[in-house]
Amino acid sequence: MTMKKTLFTGSGVAIITPFKDYKVDYDALGKIIEYQIANHTDAIIICGTTGECATLSDAEHKKCLEYTLEKVNKRIPVIAGTGSNDTNYAVELSKFASDAGADGLLTVTPYYNKATTTGLIRHYNLLADAVDCPIIVYNVPGRTGCNITAPVYRELAKHPNIVGVKEASGNFSQIVDLFHEFGDVFDIYSGDDDQIVPMLSLGGKGVISVMANALPKETHDICQLYFDGKVKESAALQLRLHSFARAMFCEVNPVPIKAVMEELGFCSGELRLPLSEVEPQNREKLVKIMKDLGILNK
Repeated sequence: MTMKKTLFTGSGVAIITPFKDYKVDYDALGKIIEYQIANHTDAIIICGTTGECATLSDAEHKKCLEYTLEKVNKRIPVIAGTGSNDTNYAVELSKFASDAGADGLLTVTPYYNKATTTGLIRHYNLLADAVDCPIIVYNVPGRTGCNITAPVYRELAKHPNIVGVKEASGNFSQIVDLFHEFGDVFDIYSGDDDQIVPMLSLGGKGVISVMANALPKETHDICQLYFDGKVKESAALQLRLHSFARAMFCEVNPVPIKAVMEELGFCSGELRLPLSEVEPQNREKLVKIMKDLGILNK
């Protein structure tokens, strides 16, 4: 097997979906997209976990994607979150995204169902057979209750449309195994902002990032410095932002990053239930970290 086409290298932002009066705020989304592009984000991932895809209606999901594609207008790659625990719906959404012009798809493992190895292989192969669009598989067992193991990757590697992996298991031994066995057939991206440099050191292509919503240039720079051979500088920047990256998970994602983007004036901090706005003590923590890093001056 040979390496497939790379969708992007560097920092892909897992962009939030801003709400106003609990409806999608497209003006705010457009503002955030322009901020991302102006600050060198390498790709935009729309309607992923950070984009609260689980509480978007089908119509909202599709409109967010269409809006983002039109706004970005081919300036950088747009990757559509099209995962579902209903394979038929995931196929439908993936077809829509592919036909709309998405550069790629990010498809999380089916959640709650706890699919078997056979079920996962069939699920992903059905998605990949249905579209011409390249697919990045998203492994985040802490949220889905489903971990992708080597036998699954071994089968998925055979499909020409399955090109990459977003790895957010938090199990670095498993991640090393993934690079060792499949690093020559999958592009592998960090799914955790506190592991960007370690992942790059193993041959990773970059990160699909939460903190890049607020820090697009810095997250891009971590990757670019590494690619430019400035490993010490890349690691130093990773460590300087470590407290911020970790604070993005002081509550479940995207609760903290929504609060951060509100503090920065991009949008409201509104979320859709069952998610609720950040607890006051955690907002204080976030504001202090932002001030300490010079991100927030008020």
